Amino acid sequence: MTLAQPVALVTGAGRNIGREIALALAATGHAIAVNVRASAAEGQAVVDEVHARGGRALLCLADVGDRAAVGAMVERIDREWGRLDVLVNNAAIRREAEIASLTAEDWHATLRVVLDGAFFCTQAALPLLGASPAASIVNIGGLTAHTGAAARVHVVTAKAGLVGMTRALAHDLAAQRITVNCVAPGMIDTVRQASSASAAPKHHATHTTLLGRRGTAREVADAVAFLAGAGARFITGQVLHVNGGTYLGS
Repeated sequence: MTLAQPVALVTGAGRNIGREIALALAATGHAIAVNVRASAAEGQAVVDEVHARGGRALLCLADVGDRAAVGAMVERIDREWGRLDVLVNNAAIRREAEIASLTAEDWHATLRVVLDGAFFCTQAALPLLGASPAASIVNIGGLTAHTGAAARVHVVTAKAGLVGMTRALAHDLAAQRITVNCVAPGMIDTVRQASSASAAPKHHATHTTLLGRRGTAREVADAVAFLAGAGARFITGQVLHVNGGTYLGS
């Protein structure tokens, strides 16, 4: 049975920004497919929180860098709910490494999650998104894709590529009325896991915000919810910076 309410898939939704995006979209009336690669307990906690607030949610274990796993995940969403209206490509790896010591494995692992993951998820979701009356894709970029940063050539390259993908997809999908945008967070207070991010990014020590504070994951999520909502149907191919003015002062 197809749900009457819209459905959103959020990748990397077990913690931090991904978690807040899932909760924000649930608060705006979406059923949420909560994707995590391996942290099932974290993902289930997000599902349980959505349920506790009276919403619908589904835990989807899948490695977004694995095309077959992504296809199976989208097929499950189709079987369970019969639709998909919003795709948020949030999953990422952001570990720091000096260029001289960066391994090919770490380089490819980062691009695999960020770029391959966004590509595989978008491609798999297209049939369902194309059937939606108001579909939206929101990619989660990053400040350093625009400013650069030391010890992050793999991360900066991946996130900058995501901006290019956003603009290209805006052209490709406009005829289907699918909007495609990017939210670029910067200087956000998050709890970083060693498995996916460096504990203290070097650029945080040299960058300051114009507003005099760090941002919150919820503030990033609110930007995503706006771009996925009815008020942003004439916005596509854009990058929305959420960094307290850091980009201006860098």
